[in-house]
Amino acid sequence: MAGRLKSLIEGLGPAIGRPWMERVSEHENMLREIRQDAEYTATLIGKSALSADVMAAMERVPRHEFVNPDYQEQAYVNKPLPIGEGQTISQPFIVALMTDLLAPGDGDVVLEVGTGSGYQAAVLSGLVSRVYSLEILQPLALRAESTLARLGYDNVVCRCGNGYFGWPEKAPFDGILVTAAAPNIPQPLVDQLKPGARMVIPVGLPGLHQELILLEKDQTGNTTTRQVLDVIFVPLTGDPLAKPSG
Repeated sequence: MAGRLKSLIEGLGPAIGRPWMERVSEHENMLREIRQDAEYTATLIGKSALSADVMAAMERVPRHEFVNPDYQEQAYVNKPLPIGEGQTISQPFIVALMTDLLAPGDGDVVLEVGTGSGYQAAVLSGLVSRVYSLEILQPLALRAESTLARLGYDNVVCRCGNGYFGWPEKAPFDGILVTAAAPNIPQPLVDQLKPGARMVIPVGLPGLHQELILLEKDQTGNTTTRQVLDVIFVPLTGDPLAKPSG
């Protein structure tokens, strides 16, 4: 693992590669803890290990580039961290798990609701053809767009908008991943899923019980849901009665 990660980092530009080289052991510890968490939650998530492709994607993304300067020392700790505007960058295990549940494929076009720091979008970008990412808070949307562009994630398209309504002009999607908790599953997002596609979304109220839900739409348009495990997410903001941004 150490040799492969070092080789990967050495192939990056000097502005990214040199600082990251100093954090190889921290990154390796994070990946190890993700694997351990998968084993601990195996009965809930239905498997004892996440896919090799997802773990490789987690290995490639420099999390410290998406973490605020005040929290750099904790960039590779397996926990959520504040990113400003009352929002957080998700726990690495949860990022990996949600990506795994989505089961992304090489040619997929996926929607992310809740860009945040851009970290989840960066992980997805290495697994799919294109990521469309919506963030309702403009300061976060602009910062994430800048970070992703600087790091070369050129298949991610960011927009500031109300994620409750999705991105209808880019639909239908091969998968939708929501990184904030909704009180219920937004119907506009279900409508924007292709037949045979999946949505991964935390559902519940702030400060109360929340569950990570896997929704699958079959070829006839019918949907089924599965509760995966208890989670804690910031709330999905945006008025469901408001007009979608366009």
